[in-house]
Amino acid sequence: MDQGTVIDLAQRSIMTVIYVATPMLGLSLIVGLAISIFQATTQIHEQTLTFIPKILAVLLGIAIFGPWMLKVLMEYTQSIYLNINQFIR
Repeated sequence: MDQGTVIDLAQRSIMTVIYVATPMLGLSLIVGLAISIFQATTQIHEQTLTFIPKILAVLLGIAIFGPWMLKVLMEYTQSIYLNINQFIR
């Protein structure tokens, strides 16, 4: 396996991880921002107030985006297994 193949494989792996993680991170960011605005307007400075809504948002995101995330990961894994003979040369 030459350097170009290793770099290409690593790049595809990182892009797949970013692609799959983006919906969960985006939902967590939006919920965290909304709660921060709520805390700033009401002057409630409770540190633990953000945990439950973020956890619920991520669980909802997994329920909504889960099949898509699984499909993306399965396609990536299948492409790795189909091209494994090119990687081991």
